[in-house]
Amino acid sequence: MASPPQPCCPSCTSTGEPDQEIRATESTITVANRLDHLLARSGVNRMGHRVEPGLYGLGDPTPDSPVFVSANYTLSFDALRSALSGHDGYILVLDTHGINVWCAAGKGTFGTGEIVRRIACTGLDSVVRHRRLIVPQLGAPGVSAHEVLRRSGFTVDYGPVRAKDLPEYLALGRATPDMRRIRFPVADRLTLAPMELVHAALPTIAGAIVLYLLAGLPVALGAVAAVLAGTVLFPVLLPFIPTRDFSTKGLILGTVVALPFSAAFFGSHAVPGWAALAPLLLMPPVTAYLALNFTGSTPFTSRTGVKREIFRYVPFMAAMAISGIALAILLGAARLLGAV
Repeated sequence: MASPPQPCCPSCTSTGEPDQEIRATESTITVANRLDHLLARSGVNRMGHRVEPGLYGLGDPTPDSPVFVSANYTLSFDALRSALSGHDGYILVLDTHGINVWCAAGKGTFGTGEIVRRIACTGLDSVVRHRRLIVPQLGAPGVSAHEVLRRSGFTVDYGPVRAKDLPEYLALGRATPDMRRIRFPVADRLTLAPMELVHAALPTIAGAIVLYLLAGLPVALGAVAAVLAGTVLFPVLLPFIPTRDFSTKGLILGTVVALPFSAAFFGSHAVPGWAALAPLLLMPPVTAYLALNFTGSTPFTSRTGVKREIFRYVPFMAAMAISGIALAILLGAARLLGAV
């Protein structure tokens, strides 16, 4: 006995036929949307900021209206629909598991297979008369345009880097070189800091307490300073720190931040001179390790480069950190014996 057909995705009916429901959406960003964006950028419920995959109608679309492809991450979807204010069209939302277009393209969830699957699941070929998809340029690493055409009959046009350029793109019918250029100004870099800071907050507090008990307040403050340098100061100064690797950039920044603490130890009569090495060994690897978190969210790196960098520098960072912790423990023991 043959088993009943299985749906190819949540947008299909239980018989496996396309579910041609077109969900309505609009360009207005509500207070609830903005709250969701704030929580997402702060790393709260990181994987929960999603919209349902499927086909959405924006405004009053017709069979000749353009079809835009997006991820089901709320910030990606909302950036697209808000940029299209006053325009009618369809938004084909892929299931990227709540990951933005750029990162999902690197992971493969914003990719050829998911586009072809979503076209079939939504019955897009019977909704529109044309066969054209407008895909974000940052989704290109995961999408093979000729494979999409071969498997679905839809051509892929890569739109601009930023959604805000879509109205001009639609008016011109093409992307200009300026629309293709990836920029990463300080405002964009700073939006990454809250999420990294929130993720590092609890370990930082716990580590600072332990270091305070072991080695005193200056060492604990040094740990906090190293984390703040890696999560807030690093993205701000990213283009200005010499060297290309994020690890060495982080080591340089961590060393600069550690120098005042090291100098304070060296000039203090309350601790032995060798204690000045503790901040220089402990703080730079902490900052450098946190700096590596930004490799996946900048146009400065490549996947192969990041892998090479991790294997090259992480063992060195670990050795530095272990040495710094050992010195902090020795400093704590020296303080304890001195007190006795």
